[in-house]
Amino acid sequence: MAIESRVFPQSPLLEEQHSGGNISLSAQPEFYYEWSRGDQSILFVPYARLDQHDGDRTHFDIRELYWQRVWESFELSIGIRKLFWGVIESQHLVDIINQTDLVENLDTEDKLGQPMINLTLIRNWGTLDFFIMPYFRERTFLKKSARLRASIPINTDLAIYESDAEEKHIDWAVRWFHTIGIFDIGITHFSGTTREPLLVPVINDIGEQVLAPFYNTINQTGLDLQATTGGWLLKLEAINRFGQGDRFFATVGAFEYTFTNIKCSGIDVGVLLEYHYDERGKDSLTPFDDDIFLGSRLAFNDVQSTDVLAGVIIDRDTGASFLNVEARRRIGDRYKLDFEIRSFIGASESDLFYGLRKDHYLQLELSRFF
Repeated sequence: MAIESRVFPQSPLLEEQHSGGNISLSAQPEFYYEWSRGDQSILFVPYARLDQHDGDRTHFDIRELYWQRVWESFELSIGIRKLFWGVIESQHLVDIINQTDLVENLDTEDKLGQPMINLTLIRNWGTLDFFIMPYFRERTFLKKSARLRASIPINTDLAIYESDAEEKHIDWAVRWFHTIGIFDIGITHFSGTTREPLLVPVINDIGEQVLAPFYNTINQTGLDLQATTGGWLLKLEAINRFGQGDRFFATVGAFEYTFTNIKCSGIDVGVLLEYHYDERGKDSLTPFDDDIFLGSRLAFNDVQSTDVLAGVIIDRDTGASFLNVEARRRIGDRYKLDFEIRSFIGASESDLFYGLRKDHYLQLELSRFF
């Protein structure tokens, strides 16, 4: 269970948005049961948040609820699951299975549970995963009084689908993953409803102009690659997608180097550099079309597991930047403190962050584990 406080130093851009601070409570219990000597198991992870001001941020979701059967060389999972693909810190191009929960956080790290059937084959030439996803989950968006929302309201009730089957379109995906020497390699292909909707202007029932999510049917092939050598991590993610306008290519290349045990203090300092490129340019659905991420990671390696990640994403065309600082530390055996700063600096009218230019915030979250 956790209590979270967000403070917005500046007045809101829009009159209907709340000002000052905001408090919310969240809970994420986890229930796990296994039998048949551990060969079969059930995992259930519900999630709920109660927010002081943002009615849309007050929500409930089943993050995971699935049965799993394990054999010697393959596994079968049926139900609602969360999976993560990728190696890049600031953007996850290839991570496409789960839908983003934007009412939780704008960093796209929080995901909704995805109904699926997943068959995993484990061989000496790699791990091969097959996915069938019979139900699509729409992206969540903040509305009306919420801070960090789009300038023009997004009405999810007016969502449009390219497929006549709408949310019942059957998506599928396959992923091969293997470690070869210093390389961790993942190759994926996804076919189904995009998790990244276009936002199209429409008129609602009372004559107001709003934005409606439009979900295309796409095919996307992805590659994630990481090489580990000494203190170096060399990383790459790349995708090729068609079905959402013209076929396009996007990639992120990165390196991370860690200086260990600085001056015998036990502290490790990592330096990160990432470059984002999207062939669509300013027509990209993300802010990262020609951007550089510079960051540093501090791991104190203490009993409290204290660590800090600080970085800035800079748009090479406009000079606009997005500052992010995250820190966490355990307190005793049952508590954890998380601190976060987000700031949008110098956003121009062409930037996707332009509507958030007054939504800089500080966030503090205290979690208790039972």
